[in-house]
Amino acid sequence: MALFKKERLEDQIAECAEQYKENYYRLAYSYVKNVDDALDIVQESVYKAIYSGKSLKNQDYIKTWIYKIVVNTSLDFLRKQKKNIVVDEELLESFDFGAIDDYEDFDLQKALDNLPFKYRTVVTLRYFEDMKINEIAEILNENTNTVKTRLYKSLEMLRIKISDEEV
Repeated sequence: MALFKKERLEDQIAECAEQYKENYYRLAYSYVKNVDDALDIVQESVYKAIYSGKSLKNQDYIKTWIYKIVVNTSLDFLRKQKKNIVVDEELLESFDFGAIDDYEDFDLQKALDNLPFKYRTVVTLRYFEDMKINEIAEILNENTNTVKTRLYKSLEMLRIKISDEEV
């Protein structure tokens, strides 16, 4: 009987991952800013979810549980990337072949990129993933009041940053 229940949970995790794959991808991409890395993070996150499904306490929260795994996997990836040697910017510019620039929402994206992770994550989950404050708190293992404070602080920081750039 326990084996049947485990298979059922794995199927539920797989269904949830399939249903929300674009959302998980967008979240991972908001951290790493690279298509291939974001895809790898989502794939690794789904694997971790299936592998550690027994640690899920309530099956009703599979969606937010996977969000939490995606956030943690993204942060782990970024920590590992910090250990890599950064190439000199002049050398990088010498390889620039004039790729087509995409200016869609450029100011907003630039302002979001300048936010610290803890603020950017709250904004991304709230406004781009349309999650509720309590869901975000669950994903980030934070108190709902802490999430609200970070959200308001990040919006204030964005407002100041964008208004400074307009001047």
